[in-house]
Amino acid sequence: MRSVCVGPPHPGNGFGGGGLMEIDIFTLFPEWFEWFEAQRHVRNVLEGGSRLRYVNFREHTPLSGGRVDDTPFGGGAGMVLRVDVMDAALRGHYGVDAARVRESRRVIALAPGGPVLDEGYVQELAAEPALTLLCGRYEGFDERIVEHFASETLSIGRYVLSGGEPAAMVVCDAVLRKLPGALGHAESAVEESFSETLDGDPEYPHYTRPAEYRGWSVPEILLSGHHERIRQWRTEQSRLRRT
Repeated sequence: MRSVCVGPPHPGNGFGGGGLMEIDIFTLFPEWFEWFEAQRHVRNVLEGGSRLRYVNFREHTPLSGGRVDDTPFGGGAGMVLRVDVMDAALRGHYGVDAARVRESRRVIALAPGGPVLDEGYVQELAAEPALTLLCGRYEGFDERIVEHFASETLSIGRYVLSGGEPAAMVVCDAVLRKLPGALGHAESAVEESFSETLDGDPEYPHYTRPAEYRGWSVPEILLSGHHERIRQWRTEQSRLRRT
């Protein structure tokens, strides 16, 4: 992938200025993100100078045969991502003690039990110059990874995925579209679901041509040309969708 790069970020690289962002994703499957990078809004921000970088645990593991996991102490099914493997990957990529990486950037362990991502969280992350996302696999992380290497845990919902890669894509998608130049029109990110413009409510319904189809009509107000009345209608529809 063209935006994959190795080594630590360099001081003075400009991230944090002008809406630029650097996101590092620690994963067993960096190739999964080729499709993600091809999406237009993602491509736009990468071409604008932001960076997505991928670190494969297997390329840093101190274990033979590319092993990264082991059976859980206390018994039970599944395998657990080892703390020494994460230590080696973070140290190898950033060139500092893995426990100190979170001093200079937010290190987020993606786990189903963490706080759930919402619009406020996305806005907060979008203001950061640099993020590190840790993708779990199997039964998840050795808890010492969360305790000593991560700044926080984050979930995209109360369900379980086979790994953190889809969650990382969700986080990146939600965050990157907030950056300047991501969308074709800057206004697209202003009045949308859960935005301040809509008081945190879901977005109102949209309609387009044809105005009549199989007896299903577009609301007359949207065809009226009265912009203030349309605005009021949309605000009311948005409030009605509030859960």
